[in-house]
Amino acid sequence: MLFRRILGLSATVSGRLRRGLSTAASHPPWAMIYRTELVKSPAPGTSIQLGAPPRASTLFVPDHLVDLRPCPDPDSDIVAFQGGMVSATSGDGLLLLDFTDARGTAPIVDTPGGRCRKLIGLDLDPDVTRFVCNPLSGQLLRLPDIDGTKKTASSNNFGILTRSAHGHGPPDRYVVAELSDDRDAEEGSFVMRRFPPETGVWEKLVGLPSPLPLPRRMDIYHEVLAFAGRLWWVDLSWGAVSADPFSDRPELSFVELPSASVLPVPSTIAEYDAAREVQGVYRRLGVSEGRLRYVELSQKMPFLLSSFVLDEDGRSWTLEHQMALGVLWEKIDPPPEEHYPRIGVVDPLN
Repeated sequence: MLFRRILGLSATVSGRLRRGLSTAASHPPWAMIYRTELVKSPAPGTSIQLGAPPRASTLFVPDHLVDLRPCPDPDSDIVAFQGGMVSATSGDGLLLLDFTDARGTAPIVDTPGGRCRKLIGLDLDPDVTRFVCNPLSGQLLRLPDIDGTKKTASSNNFGILTRSAHGHGPPDRYVVAELSDDRDAEEGSFVMRRFPPETGVWEKLVGLPSPLPLPRRMDIYHEVLAFAGRLWWVDLSWGAVSADPFSDRPELSFVELPSASVLPVPSTIAEYDAAREVQGVYRRLGVSEGRLRYVELSQKMPFLLSSFVLDEDGRSWTLEHQMALGVLWEKIDPPPEEHYPRIGVVDPLN
């Protein structure tokens, strides 16, 4: 997960997020967060181990800041699975964190290698707690539970967007929003859940007209992007829907991927699983140099890497770069799949 360093968030930013310490010379201009680790610490906020790309960074979160259930008795058959991840970034430094608190059934059994636990069941509806984090100041702000429940693991398409009240300068507002099919309304509409900290409650906007050119469901597993004053929900087999969550009545827009990159609707489970494999590994949408870019890597030699940029009208793509890549370990012929090149991130500055 990427984040740009905070270039001076307003001290009065909604939700009282403090100004990031972005002037320190030791801070890289952007970072890749690979892990979010819960740690035993009395610290009042998070800390980050920054690494200049291509090195990865790690975010450390004191566990007392997260409302987790007590761990089960170590002698019982129940075990806890607790952890967090960065699910989205605002593009200028704020992070959206998800923490999951699940339970599994794993009795201790005898094996040839000794006694160990065997997982036989897992909680498929875990508790989820969400936070907005300023990784440079360490401040962590908890978002209220949606509809008063933590059982919201199925709601996973959240993004975070910031804005300046004057249209320029450091941002002083943010909003967290999710977009999904409105299954309780007529076909062809969306529902948005959003949290503006000024109100302190989750709002639900229903019946947003669909911009999709076909009656095809969006399959969103890419992180939600913040770009050009909008949030972008991405289906890497088809295209992206964008909206301004600050608007009283958001208008949705759709942009299709380059025509040769659009995949057919899966007709079998195998085709669906194959389409899922490209999500974020061989295809990626990202913001770089202030433009929205789509990057695609073929899965067969010579591993052709293609980079497209969204035109100014926001409707079509232009091929910018294309090159062939080698395998990561050329002495093995044919190379195993784990040696195939993959897309890690899109550099936000270059």
